[in-house]
Amino acid sequence: MKLAIQQENLKKALAQVSRAVPGKPVMPILGNVLLTTDQGRLRLSATDLNLAITVWSGAQIEQDGSVLVPAGLFADLVAGLPNDRVTLEVNRENQVVTVACARFSTQINGAAAEEFPTVSATPPEGAPQVSFTAATLKEAIHQVACAAADTDTRPVLAGVYVRLHESTATLAAADGFRLALKQITLPAPVAAKQEVIIPAPALRELGGLLGDTTESISMSLVAAAAGSTAATQALFTTAGFTLTTRLIDGQYPDVERILPKGCTTRAILDVRELNRAVKLAGLIASVSQNVVKLSVSAGEATQAGTIMLSANAAGIGANTGSVEGQVAGEGGQIALNVKYLGEALTVIGTPQVAFEMVTAQAPGVLRPVGQNGYVHLIMPMALR
Repeated sequence: MKLAIQQENLKKALAQVSRAVPGKPVMPILGNVLLTTDQGRLRLSATDLNLAITVWSGAQIEQDGSVLVPAGLFADLVAGLPNDRVTLEVNRENQVVTVACARFSTQINGAAAEEFPTVSATPPEGAPQVSFTAATLKEAIHQVACAAADTDTRPVLAGVYVRLHESTATLAAADGFRLALKQITLPAPVAAKQEVIIPAPALRELGGLLGDTTESISMSLVAAAAGSTAATQALFTTAGFTLTTRLIDGQYPDVERILPKGCTTRAILDVRELNRAVKLAGLIASVSQNVVKLSVSAGEATQAGTIMLSANAAGIGANTGSVEGQVAGEGGQIALNVKYLGEALTVIGTPQVAFEMVTAQAPGVLRPVGQNGYVHLIMPMALR
């Protein structure tokens, strides 16, 4: 194997593929990146057995081949090289990789590529497939994955539920204390209804890989055996990379049944001002079970009103703040987790947000103003 590649291109590809390298590999071989020449390009692959990422980068191939290199060491080495042409040459006899750039030359002990687990880079023929615009999928991941559970106590809640039906994709996540749901209109209808649960960490890595790309991305669902209808893996593919993740087996809760059918109070608020009030209340609430009380007051006929936020912590202090907005309805009070409220505001994505409530015992609901298809629900806490 012998090739030449620009340092900045190799550095970027390594940063992308390293997302799949485990911090503490269960098998030492998983701490490596697989380098392979592939039809005039360099292909880099890494996996932790649950998640796999393959990235392609343009290169000048002089001799085909493949080799395993230690992921951390190789990435640090390439990052430290000047932005110049890098040559990689592998000694077939001992798998030593020579990395040369400008006035620097380094030898790294590699390993035979055959020792690495097989990484799926392309979906099998006939696998169900759906296309998204990258920007739309990235936004949906950003808005939904934050609500997934960060523990495996209930494995299905550590994933994002994805339903594909006709021309709509529905993504939902819930951890028992909050729920985020996003509906996307697909560029083309799907052939058959599909429901899967994708690990939230895998989708977050996908969101990071998408970056600012404007290209389309396809999702393929792969069954464990030919003829089976039950998918066990999802492959996300673009022209430059493929991400493969296992699916979570189980029955996801009926999230749409949880959503309130209406509200008795609705406030239209500026996201930036509300977020400022939430952050200040959080300084106190964070040491007192994260409880923040919201008191919603309707105005006169102009519908001008306010939301008062307050937090108290014994021995620490208290905070109050108010945000003006358009309030319609009865008004009232509700206590919410200030951390969840702040995270919801961070992903709303519009200048204004609608806050809806029914009673102090019912969930508080956030919806972006001017953007249909997204809802973020937070379960109430006890008022004090």
